[in-house]
Amino acid sequence: MKSSSGFSKFFKVATGIAAGGPILIVLAIIIALLIDSIPVFRFQGFSFFTGMSWDMGNSYSTALTIHGGEKAAFGASFGILPFILGTLLSSLIAIVIAVPVALMTALILVYKVPAPLQRILSPAIELLAGIPSVVYGIWGILVVAPFVQYNLAPVLLHLGTIIPFLGGPIQTGFGLLTAGLVLAVMIIPIVTATTRDLLAQVPKLPMEGAYALGLTSLEGIRFIALPWIRRGLLGAVVLGWGRALGETMAVLMVSGGAANMPTNIYSAVTTMASAIAADLDSAMNDYTNMSVHAITGLALTLLVITLVTNMVARLLVRIGRKSSDMEVQA
Repeated sequence: MKSSSGFSKFFKVATGIAAGGPILIVLAIIIALLIDSIPVFRFQGFSFFTGMSWDMGNSYSTALTIHGGEKAAFGASFGILPFILGTLLSSLIAIVIAVPVALMTALILVYKVPAPLQRILSPAIELLAGIPSVVYGIWGILVVAPFVQYNLAPVLLHLGTIIPFLGGPIQTGFGLLTAGLVLAVMIIPIVTATTRDLLAQVPKLPMEGAYALGLTSLEGIRFIALPWIRRGLLGAVVLGWGRALGETMAVLMVSGGAANMPTNIYSAVTTMASAIAADLDSAMNDYTNMSVHAITGLALTLLVITLVTNMVARLLVRIGRKSSDMEVQA
């Protein structure tokens, strides 16, 4: 009995540590990033989030810029608003493109493709998620950027009078639209696989009952399947968005690498993740270490945006669950 009681206590402690481990790890990361970001917050102030100039200064000069009691290389200025907009806009374009494609693909796999063929196509789609991002980046350089410059952008320019953001100039093909298209292709497998698994869990009896009442296949999907998975579908979208927000190498290779405010959908941009990858090596040569603090602050901002996105999604799922329960009770 004592041995059993001791094992029970050990099991409770072990499971408690395992359950709390991810939360503690996230908190530890946030605390570490926050502590290392404090110097740049003192130096730059709130303009760190609203400023539009990112300049590490002259690291070859001994002259210093002093502000807020902190020292930085002469001419240094750290404003990350262009990076925030580049991240949000490119990921938004990716979601707008990827979600309809992923949803249609999942519906076809579950309801239209024969089972033998489905067993071949489903793993093939999942394999796309395992392709390294640098390979997607090379594909973006060789295929997507020229396609945008010479084929897609000239067509979209005709809509510029209706939607000014689609107006020109087209520039080189490397920019916001190309980054969004590459990101869309990268997150389609994730959203598709998650949505397919959700659709596979829809009970067959309601669907068969809908068909027996005379509903078409499309109507059965619209009135039975999609309402059944709507909360899970939101989670799948957020999962894909999280991948798009944090993607680094592929976006770095096709976004144009310009730290400026996008004026149209073809503008060269830089995202937060790609800016960290591109500037980290140079930041390590900053003798004042302020550039490293600035990149840490950039990483902290990206982490906070990702966490807030996930929390908002969970809140929406909870609201949807409550509304569904109220409909059932009514």
